[in-house]
Parts: sequence; structure tokens; C-alpha cells
Amino acid sequence: MKSSQDKDNRPLVAPDGNYETVPLRKDNITVMAVQSRVVPVQVENAKSMKKANLDHMLDLIDAAASWMGPKDLMHFHEFPITGFSHLWNREDLLEVAIDVPGVETEAIGARAKRYNCYIVFGSYTKDPAWPDHVLSNTFIIGPDGSVVDRHWKLRNLKGVFAGFEVITTTIFDVLDQYTEMYGRDAVIPVTRTDIGNIATTATQYEPELIRAFALKGTEIMLRSATSGADPIDVRSGAMHNNMYTSLVNNSISRNPGPFFEDVRSGGTSIYGPKGEILDTANSVNETGVMASIPIASFRAGRKLPRIHPRLYDDLFTGYQEAYPPNLMSSDLPDNGFEAAKFLRDKSRWGS
Repeated sequence: MKSSQDKDNRPLVAPDGNYETVPLRKDNITVMAVQSRVVPVQVENAKSMKKANLDHMLDLIDAAASWMGPKDLMHFHEFPITGFSHLWNREDLLEVAIDVPGVETEAIGARAKRYNCYIVFGSYTKDPAWPDHVLSNTFIIGPDGSVVDRHWKLRNLKGVFAGFEVITTTIFDVLDQYTEMYGRDAVIPVTRTDIGNIATTATQYEPELIRAFALKGTEIMLRSATSGADPIDVRSGAMHNNMYTSLVNNSISRNPGPFFEDVRSGGTSIYGPKGEILDTANSVNETGVMASIPIASFRAGRKLPRIHPRLYDDLFTGYQEAYPPNLMSSDLPDNGFEAAKFLRDKSRWGS
């Protein structure tokens, strides 16, 4: 695997400080981050509950479109359609996960086309190319109603939950196979659209990942969280990388699952490229957070972050992750508790 080029020999980072773009459709865009509930689907009623969650999401899209003028981008959190539950095993997750394309993306695509906007949301999904794997993907739906891009979650934290591990497959979990199939450029994906260069992530507390997106030319960073994120982490990512950033968290959620209604709800915000707050949710209820982005003037003369990796790149090269990549290339634990047992002797750092 080449560290500085994709497999077609394109440089991953431009050596002159510039980055690839496509022409903008307008000079200024309006972004709305939608703070909404998380209702976990009951497996025995998966079809009807996914439809109910989808219908609610469509209502929120209508609300976002009608509130204070048209929107160019609507940003939702990780799980507006399926919700999440630590009680699901692999069979349950595959039942709950959506197909792409499928009824959900078709319905959301129709709304994107109606309102001439981009809609970004996450979901548990399946992929025929990855049988038995459960993916946590973020989708970018375009104004023509099509799925413009599909971003895998980069990594899950391992070894931090007592006796439990997340069993969705991330890029890190199958890194070599993923890179072979899709190329090195797809590991840190940036989607170049006519409203700006967009990146998405549901990972927190790893600023190196946000910097990596910036080095790939991200202008608008769309971050999502479920059960909260630290504003310092998100604001600093915007400031250090000179990019607009939207963080969507869940609202208070009156759901049928074994959860509190309020688990670190609220905090949805949009930040400017200096880390300034452009708008933030004033409650833990369902609401929209909105900002105008002067994308054309922002782009004019903008360069990649000014950093000095020759001072420390050997430290990163020598660093060993606590858990190595590719652990789910051949092993797929059935549930979070089995996954914890599977990982018990895999840490390079010991217990």
C-alpha cells in the first residue's frame, strides 16, 4: 500500500497546498443540522418501525425546508431510521439494517429532489459485497435524488466498554481488503459537490482523523454523534483546519427500548472556520440549527492547513494502535459480548 498516492498514482495530498474541487452552483449556501430523536427498531416489528422512523424523518425534512427559506444541505445524525441498541446480535442488525438503494433512500431522494438540496444521514446498512457484515454508513443524497456517496465509519473504539464491543465493521476493521477493493483515496473520503467539498464522520476524540480530512481538501465537515460529543473537540477541529463544521446529536427520545429518554441529548451546532459558533441548539428537543456559508469567498485563496509533519511523522509511523487493523477480515462475532471475549487477547498494549 502506498502512503502518499492512490493505486492509480494520483497524489493523496496536493504538494502545492491546493486541493481538487468542482464548480459551485452558487456563492452562498444554507445548511441546516437537524437534531432529532433516536428510536430503536424492535426486531419483530422492524419493517413497520423503520417506516415510522422514515416517515418522521421525512416530516422533519419538510419542516427544515419550510423554515426560513430553502436549504442547500440538511444534515441528520447516525441513526434516524434504525435507531441503535446494544442488545442486538448480528442477525438482528442484519434484519434492522437498510438496503441501499432501497425504499428509504428512494423516499429521502425524492425529498432531496423536491427541495433541490443535499441530504446527509447515517444508518446501519448491508452490502452484497460484504456478506454478513453490518456497516454503519453515512449517505450523501444529491438534489437529483441519487445516492452521491456512501461513507463507511472509519473506526470504532475498542477496549473502552466494560465487557462489550461494537460489532459493526469499520474501515479499520478490514483495512487491507477495503483498500484493495476501493483504493487508498477511499479510506479518507471527500465528496466534491457543487456546494463544496464534503466529508462526514461519526468518530470523536481523534483530531488526527479530522486533520486527515482537511489535508484531502474538506471544506464542510459533517460530524454526527449519538449520546453526545464534546464541543471542545468539534470546535477545535473547525479552528485548526479552517473549515466549516456541523455537529448533529440526538434529541431527547421517547422510545420503547431499554434506555433513558435523555442520554446526553442536545448540543447540535454549526461552527465557522475559526471555531466560532454560528448557531447552536437551545434545548434537548427536536430542532433545527441553521447557518449561511459563503462558500465561494471562503474557497477563494484557501490552502491546506500549514503544518510541519517532518518534525513528528516518524512518531506516527512508529506508533502502534492498541488493537491492530483487519480484525474483522476473517472473524465476525455474533454480538457485543462475544466481541469483547474475542478481543480480550488482541490488545498490543496488554490489559
